[in-house]
Amino acid sequence: MKKFSKILKWHVFILHLVYFQLMYAQHDQVNYPMLSITLKNNTLEESIEIIENNTNYQFYYRDHWFGNYKYNITFENVALNEVLDKLFLDTKINYYIIDNKVFLVENTIIKDELPLDFFTNFNKSESINETIALKDYVQDTDEIITIGKENRSGVKSKYVVTGYVKSATTNEMLKGVRVFTKKATVETYTDKNGYFSLNIIPGFNTIFAEIEGFQTSDIDVLIYGNGMLTIELASNITQLDEVIIKSDANQNIKKVLPGVVTISVKEIKIIPTILGEMDILKIATTMPGVKTVGEGALGYNVRGGKPDQNLILLDNAVLYNPSHFFGIFSSVNPFSTGSVDIYKGTIPAEYGSRLSSVIDINTKSVNKEKFSGQGNIGPVTTNIALEVPIIKDKTGVLLSFRSTYSDWILKQLKKEDLKNSQVSFYDGIIRLDSDLNSKNQLKATGYYSNDRFSISSDSIYKYGNKLFSVEWKHQLNDNHDLNLQLSDSNYSFGLLYEGGFNNDFDLNYSVRDAEIKLKFNYKLNSKHKFNYGLNTKFYNINPGEISPLNQNSTIGYNKLEKEKGLENALFISDKYDINDKLSVDFGLRFSLYAALGHGEQNIYEDGMPMSESNIIETVSYANNDVIKTYFYPEYRASARYTFSPSFSIKGGYNKSIQFIHMLSSTTSASPIDVWKLSNLNIKPQISHQLSVGLYKNFNQNQYEISAESYFKKMNNTIDFRVGADLFLNENIESELLVGDGKAYGIEFLFKKSGKFNGWIGYTYSRAFLRFKSEYLMNQINNGNYFPANFDKPHDVSLVANYKLTERYSFSLNYLYQTGRPITFPVGQYYLNGIEHVLYSERNQLRIPDYYRLDLGINIEGNHKIKKLAHSFWNISVYNVLGRNNPYSIFFVNEDGMIKAYQSSIFSVPVPTISYNFKF
Repeated sequence: MKKFSKILKWHVFILHLVYFQLMYAQHDQVNYPMLSITLKNNTLEESIEIIENNTNYQFYYRDHWFGNYKYNITFENVALNEVLDKLFLDTKINYYIIDNKVFLVENTIIKDELPLDFFTNFNKSESINETIALKDYVQDTDEIITIGKENRSGVKSKYVVTGYVKSATTNEMLKGVRVFTKKATVETYTDKNGYFSLNIIPGFNTIFAEIEGFQTSDIDVLIYGNGMLTIELASNITQLDEVIIKSDANQNIKKVLPGVVTISVKEIKIIPTILGEMDILKIATTMPGVKTVGEGALGYNVRGGKPDQNLILLDNAVLYNPSHFFGIFSSVNPFSTGSVDIYKGTIPAEYGSRLSSVIDINTKSVNKEKFSGQGNIGPVTTNIALEVPIIKDKTGVLLSFRSTYSDWILKQLKKEDLKNSQVSFYDGIIRLDSDLNSKNQLKATGYYSNDRFSISSDSIYKYGNKLFSVEWKHQLNDNHDLNLQLSDSNYSFGLLYEGGFNNDFDLNYSVRDAEIKLKFNYKLNSKHKFNYGLNTKFYNINPGEISPLNQNSTIGYNKLEKEKGLENALFISDKYDINDKLSVDFGLRFSLYAALGHGEQNIYEDGMPMSESNIIETVSYANNDVIKTYFYPEYRASARYTFSPSFSIKGGYNKSIQFIHMLSSTTSASPIDVWKLSNLNIKPQISHQLSVGLYKNFNQNQYEISAESYFKKMNNTIDFRVGADLFLNENIESELLVGDGKAYGIEFLFKKSGKFNGWIGYTYSRAFLRFKSEYLMNQINNGNYFPANFDKPHDVSLVANYKLTERYSFSLNYLYQTGRPITFPVGQYYLNGIEHVLYSERNQLRIPDYYRLDLGINIEGNHKIKKLAHSFWNISVYNVLGRNNPYSIFFVNEDGMIKAYQSSIFSVPVPTISYNFKF
């Protein structure tokens, strides 16, 4: 083996040989030796040595070209040139063979012939001028990065440069970075993983990357072919605080889809915490259009939708229960989270299965360069996240774990029943990121959460999520790439009851779905960008199983038949830039759902209420028999017109279908609510939404104002008859009411970045339901519209942060909401000598309004660069005013009098202190 230092003596020989071949064009067929070798985890240099030992060929190269490539492959009687083609396929290396000498070159190729029209089209003066200009430039430049390698098949008009943009200090992948070249005015923006793809002409270019809060980067590159580039941005100290609020300047103006909210993990830091736990989903509820029923409630209500109408995704897998600890904490570790995208207006065509919104949670991209981590120690929880490179700059793993030790708080309470209670939860996540090569990336995520609580001594509740997802990205060519996603999600809960009256039992329930999605992104030209594909989702629900705990229990074993369903979809969308000002995005999704056996379905008399007395037949279905199919087209359309680079108007229409429904008889969602699939007697829910909005930025994007309005209609929405029995009910459809809903509202948002930063949001919205029927038993409020449980007309959120110095900042959070609707007892009457309570119409009255003020202070450690870890303390007071906000109102008959009582979650100020560190 010869090193590159020995190549010099061959230079003259090569030049003479090339000249000889050019002059005489003698291209005899070369017979390369045949090889039979096996490579087992060998480096590229080791592989070359093996080839040298098995042939009489010698290689000449510089070993720093080789990187960390390793090979596990067997060649059986394969020609030398084919072996080299395989080894160098994903590298920047080309080769040239002369006799028994193999010369390796980086990026370029050694040409042994000139084009036929070389002498007729050669412009000597232009070539010389370009050469001198490039030579002079190289002398004044420290480094030019070479990307890709030349191909003997010819030079293309454009090549694709892909890569990632990350923070130089934290190695965190940055979303919304503008990546562009001034040559040919090409630009793009990084996605949620910091990934970008840029079509660039070959030759010398300068690639720029800019984002508010970071110094603009300009990188000189020589483009030989397709390749990858990692860009690191240094923090701009004078604008560091601005990163907290805005990480994608002008994106609110440029995006075509209305009703999109993007939350960065950086925004967590400016919100006062509750019990020391930072929560990225709590930030979502401070945004207009996103609400909860009340403090400590599970689930989210988006633009008048129910909690089950939100598709919550964690790295493409469905997260059925996003909460811990009765809804006080989200079930997503903040230190493993990168960003959250909420689509509440026009939803991209690739998403289906829910009516109101998509909440797309993405774990952070793994730091593949060096070992790093961060964590938090609070009064009730501790969590940590570690990022571990496996193969530097290629593969890394993120590990995070969070657990609570909250029982000590319950021990301090005065009420005996709560003092003896138990509450615990934990969750963990592992994510693998691997850049296989310039055209292939692989990501895999595993997640597990578990909650266990006992409020009374006789019952133990437990529930948890399990999910797994894999994503493979492959670049087909310069303008076409595919994305293959596999996911499996499982949610289960159980109740263990030991009452001491021979009625002890163990109750269990689970819902599971597995999905495969294949989608393509195709850039037809500078005006049309297509997204298309298909997905299949399989549902499997265990509706309930109860068994006695011991032989003395009087509870008998019972298990309902499993429910199965198959949901298939084809989707396509086209983002069409008509001109510089007007862009449209049209999407179409075809959804086909099939309810599958085995099981039994009741046939009810036509036109009559679904009750046991009206069953005319019960039909049995074998395993995987199709019970009922539903087919719907779903239309998605939006448009954006920009009056100026800082002012735009958007509008959109969205039709969505939902085949799975959460059955809950409580005001808010709970961990023991059950899910039900559409079948012969339960139709899919349908929604139509129209929305329009104005968006304006001021003062170089330091101020942002938006106003959005919407109107939504819903069909086949579900409620229950009074006193409905939902669990372990074989004929549960007989307890359901089917009706319509409508919601409308207007949302205002003002955001500011800078030393004093934050946002204020105001929403006026209404949400109504109607259950109208010719049969009284199927009506609510005489068939008139009435407010939904989550109807809160006025909602105000104020989030503010003031950065006093680089180390000290103060934060404030203020919330005001109209009290939610409630049904009150308004009188009493006697029937057959028995006293009965007379109630108002459904949701006619309201509980008191909700308001809360939180304050916090962040104390940073010193900002020395060379230190083991960076840290900060967070001191917060939750509910500073001690407002006794009612969570619910309940009524008790005491001595013949109906008395009202209210329950609250946090009725006193709750001070907390937590320690956060990062290394």
